[in-house]
Amino acid sequence: MTFTQLDVFATLARVGSFSRAAAALGITQSGVSHTIKQLETELGVSLLNRDGSAPALTEVGARLLIRANDMLQQKEALLQEANLERGVARGSLRIASFGTTSSLRLLPALMARYQRAHPLVDVQIDEVKDDAVVQWLLERRVELGFVVLPEARLDTLHVLTDELVAVVPAAHPLAARSGIRARDLEGESFIRTAAGSGPQIDQFLTAEGAVPHVRYRFEQLSSMLGFVAQGLAITVAARLALPEPPEGVVYRSLKPAKPREVALAALSFAKLSPAAAAFVEVARKMGKRLLG
Repeated sequence: MTFTQLDVFATLARVGSFSRAAAALGITQSGVSHTIKQLETELGVSLLNRDGSAPALTEVGARLLIRANDMLQQKEALLQEANLERGVARGSLRIASFGTTSSLRLLPALMARYQRAHPLVDVQIDEVKDDAVVQWLLERRVELGFVVLPEARLDTLHVLTDELVAVVPAAHPLAARSGIRARDLEGESFIRTAAGSGPQIDQFLTAEGAVPHVRYRFEQLSSMLGFVAQGLAITVAARLALPEPPEGVVYRSLKPAKPREVALAALSFAKLSPAAAAFVEVARKMGKRLLG
């Protein structure tokens, strides 16, 4: 078994197709297939189901992927430690983000500060849904990720406080209120988001037993805002994920306030690679300014 085989396996699992894995690795598609078959032969198990249109991990493949990712992370950390001993901070770092709140409000400033201090570190960022960030961290696909608290399974560093707000048509009677309670949404035409704030929105509504009329289910904020602007529905979203309110839309605070705490997370801050540890330190310093 080689690190190259493990890297091919991990890359294929991450991108979901032989052709995309080949492109990411700079090898041929047949080279990816051959490497995976070699690894399966050596391990004596099938890592992938190949019956569908896209390869899917078998049950044992999913378990072994966690081991493979862990070994690759440890290899990267070892190389980074050796480079530091020679006085050179270099290597790679994979981070998972979850949309506008972290990808737009946090990461650009964080990355600018980090890359000025560590220009030789190759930082790769994948944007996925909130729950996928946690899953990728648990599977060791990434070393760091942004999550919404609470998250007991991970080590976390609180970096930003957001809040949920009601997104209301400007002509709607609720737009005249400074704050909106869950019971105010009872029976209202409502947009249910598939984004990561969905569970928090559900908690806000069920706390007062409010049952809005869910007529629309959207993932994209632009779709949600378009329907609200036309007076078709109301929704709730994270304030920092929203742009400035477009014409015909107003944002109103919730009562009681529903904060949304955003944190940088890892499986264990004590076991981070030097590159990841340095990123956490930059986030710690920036978080103090944002919170202070």
